[in-house]
Amino acid sequence: MSYQPIENYGMIGDMHTVALVGLNGSIDWLCIPHFDSPSVFASLLDDKKGGRFLITPATDGVTFKQFYWPETNVLITRFLAPHGAAELTDFMPVKRLTPNSSPGHQLIRRITAVRGSVDFQMECTPAFNYARDSHETTVLDVGAVFQSAQLTLGLATHTALQANDRGVYSHFTLREGETAVFALREVRPDTGCGICMSEEEVERLFRATVDFWRRWLSRCKYTGRWRETVYRSALALKLLTFEPTGAIVAAPTCSLPEGIGGERNWDYRYTWIRDSAFTIYAFMRLGFTEEAERFMYFLNNICTAAKDDVSPLQIMYGIDGRKDLSEIILHHLDGYKGSMPVRIGNGAYDQLQLDIYGELMDAVYLYNKYGAPISYDTWLSLRRLVDWVCDNWQRKDEGIWEVRGGQQHFVYSKLMCWVALDRGLRLADKRSFPADRNRWLQTRDTLYEEIMKKGWNPKRRAFVQYFGSTVLDASNLIMPLVFFLSPTDPRMIETLDATLKPPEKGGLVANNLVYRYNADETADGLPGQEGTFNICTFWLVEALTRAGHFDRSRLEEARLMFERMLGFANHVGLYAEETGNSGEALGNFPQAFTHLAMISAAFNLDRALGSGV
Repeated sequence: MSYQPIENYGMIGDMHTVALVGLNGSIDWLCIPHFDSPSVFASLLDDKKGGRFLITPATDGVTFKQFYWPETNVLITRFLAPHGAAELTDFMPVKRLTPNSSPGHQLIRRITAVRGSVDFQMECTPAFNYARDSHETTVLDVGAVFQSAQLTLGLATHTALQANDRGVYSHFTLREGETAVFALREVRPDTGCGICMSEEEVERLFRATVDFWRRWLSRCKYTGRWRETVYRSALALKLLTFEPTGAIVAAPTCSLPEGIGGERNWDYRYTWIRDSAFTIYAFMRLGFTEEAERFMYFLNNICTAAKDDVSPLQIMYGIDGRKDLSEIILHHLDGYKGSMPVRIGNGAYDQLQLDIYGELMDAVYLYNKYGAPISYDTWLSLRRLVDWVCDNWQRKDEGIWEVRGGQQHFVYSKLMCWVALDRGLRLADKRSFPADRNRWLQTRDTLYEEIMKKGWNPKRRAFVQYFGSTVLDASNLIMPLVFFLSPTDPRMIETLDATLKPPEKGGLVANNLVYRYNADETADGLPGQEGTFNICTFWLVEALTRAGHFDRSRLEEARLMFERMLGFANHVGLYAEETGNSGEALGNFPQAFTHLAMISAAFNLDRALGSGV
C-alpha cells in the first residue's frame, strides 16, 4: 500500500493514547499504552515495515467518506462500493466506561453492511517497538494473540482469521444488515485474546462512549458563530490530554515531515511549557475548568521541582513529568514518503528558550484570575523563577522555533521575559504576595526599552526576529495579544502591514497563510523548506481583530482570513502543524497548538464582530 496524505486521517482515543484512522479504513498509527510509548502500528513512517490494522472493501471503484458521530470522538468511515455500502465505526472506550475486569486500553472496530453485499479484507500486522521487536502470532477460535517481549495484544473477533509471517488477515463478505466486530486490546501473556463481545455488548459500549463525549462537550460555554468548529477543536484537545497527569501532548505523532523528503522531522508526543498559557486560556474560555485545573496541577509540580540551574525549567517534559527526552534516530524506518531521518525523543529538550517563563507566568495569571487562587507555596516557586528571569534575560537563546543554527537575542524571547515580569507583578499586587517589586519593575521597564530600541528595525519598519536582524518573524504578532503594545500602536500597525506582504516582497503571507519567518534570509541550522505555520495564521487573525476595534476594515480582513483558514482543516476538522503550497497538511498531526490558537481566534473575533454582523 502507498502512503496516504497526512490530512486523510481521523483520530480516536481514550485520553491515554490515540489511533489515526485513514479514509481507506487503515489504522496507520497507534502507540500503546500511552502517547509516547513505542508504536504498534506505524505505517505512517514506513508503509512496508511499520505495521497497520486495515479493514476495507476488497473491490475496486470504492468511494470513501469519513466523519465523526455528532459531538463525539467516535469516527465513522463510510465505504460506497459498486454492489453495496458499509460503515466502519471506530472508537476507544475510556476506562471508566468498562468494568474493572476489562482491559485498560482497547480499540473497537465494527463494520456493518448497510446496503447490498460487500467483500472485505482485514489485515492486522503489528510491528512492536517501532518495528524493532519481533512477535509471535497465535490464531485462536475467537481471535488471535500477538506476543512480543514487552507487550502482548489480543484481537478478539468471531470472524475467521488466518496467520501470515507478520500477523493475521481475513477475507469475508457481509450482506445487508450483517456486522463484524474486531476488538484489539492489551492482554496479559497466556490469557488469550480477551472476551469476544456480542453485537449487543458492542452497541451498549458504543452508546456509552457517545454519551460520555456528549456529556463532556455539553459543558462548553461557546455559542458563537463558529460553534461546530470550536467544538471539534475542543474534542481534539481533550483526546490529546493525558488523563493520569493532566498534561497535553503537542501532537500524538512523531517525525511527520515539515517538508516532504526533508529532515525537519520531530517527535511532538510531549508537553511544551510554551503551550501552557494557550491551553489554560482555551479551556477556561470554553468552560472546561476541570481540564484547566488538571493542567495547572501538572505545571505546579514542574515548578516545585525546578532547581536553580542554567535554566530551572525545560522547554518540554514527558507527559509523566520526566525530564530526559533524549533523541534517537530510527535508521531502519524509511520515513513518511521517504522523509528521513525518523526521530523519537526530542533533542531540543535541553535548549535554552527564555520565552517559556513568560508563557508559564501568563498561564498562572490567567488561572488565578479565572480559575482558582494559587497557593503561597506555588507563589514561592514562581517568585524564584521570576527572580531567575531578572538575572538571565540578557542571555542569548534558541528562541521559540527551536532553531539549531545558534543562539541569538530573539525578540520574542525578550518579549516573553517582559511578560514573566509583568504577570509576576500583577499577581503579587492582586494577591498581596511578597516580592522584590522594585527590582522586577526596573527590569521590566529595561526590557521594554530594549525591545523597542533593538527589536525594531527602522529600515524594515517592523519588529524583527532578533536584535540586529532584518528578518520578519510571525511570533512578534503576539505583542498586542499579551498587552505589550496597543494593537493600534503605529509600530504594531507597520509590523502588521509588513507581515501581510507576500514573501517575494519581504512579507510572510501567501494565499492568506503565514510563514514563521523569512526562511531564505535566516539560518535556522536546517536544510530544506517548510510550509506555512497554522498557528501563525491564527495569530495574525487575532492581531488584526484587535486592531479592528478601531479600524473596521482590519476586522473584516481578520474575518476573511479566518474563514479561509477554516477551509484548510481536513475533512473532519483537524489541523496539522503546517499547510503546504498545495493545501496539503505537513508536520505532526493533529497539532494541539493549532487548535488552541484557533479557539482563541474564534472567541475573540466573534466577540469583536458582535451580534449584529
